[in-house]
Amino acid sequence: MKLGVFGLNSGPVHTAAATARLAPLAEQLGYDSWWAGEHVALPSPQAPPSPAPPETPMLDPLVHLPFVAALTTHMVVATGIIILPQRNPVVLAKQVASLDVMSNGRFWFGIGVGYLEQEFRAIGAPFDDRGRRTDEYLDAMQALWTQAAPISFHGDLVSFDGIDANPRPIQSGGPPIVVGGHAPPAFRRAISRGHHWYGFFRSPAQVEQDLAGLRRAAEQVERPAHLGRLEISVTPAGRLDPAMVDAYAAAGVDRIVTMPVARTTEAVEERLAADAAMVLH
Repeated sequence: MKLGVFGLNSGPVHTAAATARLAPLAEQLGYDSWWAGEHVALPSPQAPPSPAPPETPMLDPLVHLPFVAALTTHMVVATGIIILPQRNPVVLAKQVASLDVMSNGRFWFGIGVGYLEQEFRAIGAPFDDRGRRTDEYLDAMQALWTQAAPISFHGDLVSFDGIDANPRPIQSGGPPIVVGGHAPPAFRRAISRGHHWYGFFRSPAQVEQDLAGLRRAAEQVERPAHLGRLEISVTPAGRLDPAMVDAYAAAGVDRIVTMPVARTTEAVEERLAADAAMVLH
């Protein structure tokens, strides 16, 4: 079982000083990846399905992750996830390529379609077509990463011609794609587009259902050979314990991405050490 950590770009330990302590420690303890999620804005007052109080500090992952990469030598930095249909794909392609270069090819590009309509409205992004927009934006970004100049792309939502965008990502074809979400369209997107699937806050029983959904999706859409085997990463629902580790392993999970929620840097350090001892023993 591999081990990652999620969510330390938000909450009480989002500061530069805390990150400077926690990122090298995580790498030293054997964590293979550091994951950062995003919400540009949260509904105020908080109401379902908003995941956090509106006053929660949450750093932009594309600002936070290069700092983490500079503090470490081999740990992967990953978005878990970027809400792709809220972003400009041409600008985001440059940001992602830059991060891949600055991390020396240690970046995984985790994407999702989003679910907070108020956030979409605040940004000025359409909400109802976010799935279709996600797929086309990803196509446009991969064109910018892989085509020889002059680059062109013509879709229903994005169109450009006669341009180039450098630097290109270090990783051939661009960073590995991580697809988040546990609805049928996300499963189909993971099979057809993803190197990884990421389930957030999922119990072992829910993961078994998710993997069944991925198997059904594999019967509906083709998986390109170059993607290889789909790797499964999961952030547990609730505090991790040895029985949960065994259950995730039995279900077929490749990586547990722990979420060490705590109010102080010292408490997070203790959680990181305890989870590493539990998972990587």
